[in-house]
Amino acid sequence: MERRTLFKLAGIGALGCFPLLAENKSQNTKQSQKHQRKREFSVTFKHNILESGKCKLWIPLPSSTPYQFLTSNLALSGNYTNAYISNTQIPTLFAEFDKVKSPNLEIKFDITTYERTTDFEEVQAKFNKNAKIPQEVKPYLVATEYIQTDGIVKTTAKEILKNAKAQNANDCQKAKAIFEWVATNMQRDESILGCGVGDAKAILESKKLYGKCTDISSVFVALCRSIGIPAREIFGIRLGQSSFSNAMGSAKDKVANITSGQHCRAEFYVRGYGWIPCDPGDVAKVRLSENLSNEDQKIKKLREYLFGSWEMCWLGYNTARDFILTPIPAETPLNNFGYPYGEVEENVLDYYDAKGFSYSYISVEK
Repeated sequence: MERRTLFKLAGIGALGCFPLLAENKSQNTKQSQKHQRKREFSVTFKHNILESGKCKLWIPLPSSTPYQFLTSNLALSGNYTNAYISNTQIPTLFAEFDKVKSPNLEIKFDITTYERTTDFEEVQAKFNKNAKIPQEVKPYLVATEYIQTDGIVKTTAKEILKNAKAQNANDCQKAKAIFEWVATNMQRDESILGCGVGDAKAILESKKLYGKCTDISSVFVALCRSIGIPAREIFGIRLGQSSFSNAMGSAKDKVANITSGQHCRAEFYVRGYGWIPCDPGDVAKVRLSENLSNEDQKIKKLREYLFGSWEMCWLGYNTARDFILTPIPAETPLNNFGYPYGEVEENVLDYYDAKGFSYSYISVEK
């Protein structure tokens, strides 16, 4: 039986009620929406499970933030028995299916994004080393299983600052020195599954300094946290054409197959100002895909842009790491939640294998 459901933007379980990722209220997040590039996308997530039987699906959904917001109701269709928003802190759609042949679920929504840029003169003016870190930001200082802050992580951070002569710099300047080191030294490795595990200490101990976007962003985040700068990864998916490089997003006639477009970015927090975006992973990706060196002018400009800016041909899901989905699945904890998670008769589907799962995601820019 085909079911259709519309989650409205108001009321319990509505996407409009999703909390913002922690923002500093003094930061003028609306400031530049008049001046920055606005983009609008219609997105369709299709899930057609190849195995038959009792099935459960957990799908990451976009967070509501000052730089992205949903402009339509969340429309669902499929042969599910039940579907609902199971977690608003980590926006998640949960659907379950009785023993049906070929469980299927389609999710449609429209989203508007605004390019993010940072006025570093304003950051400098607002920085206050004595400002208290807000309670909601403090978790992003804490070490986790994969984001360790001791041993080689702390030693490497201190060495970076020593080399950059940034011991007495403010938090933003320290974060920039770390970003430059990560974006310059880490290499993208296409053989790694998905977006990578993101085990910062293991990467640094290996001395190989390679990985994918989660690995690269996690090293940046761990190094920042080790010296007392809150930082976090944001897991999401590309939406359309990038103005910098096809490696950062591509489309044909404004239609993009984003099935394999999962991408992890990062942010760090400056006391007195708020969160600042960056993306060391895409520096490494463009450098590899276009066979460029760190000294190439395109890479230099991209490094400069991606410290403090996000081109919003991308949407963010969540910042979750080492957490348990709701309702509790067979695999716990989950390292991160940037891919759909599914089970058939309690057998976990391979979320890295879109064809085997199976799922396909399409985005159309308006």
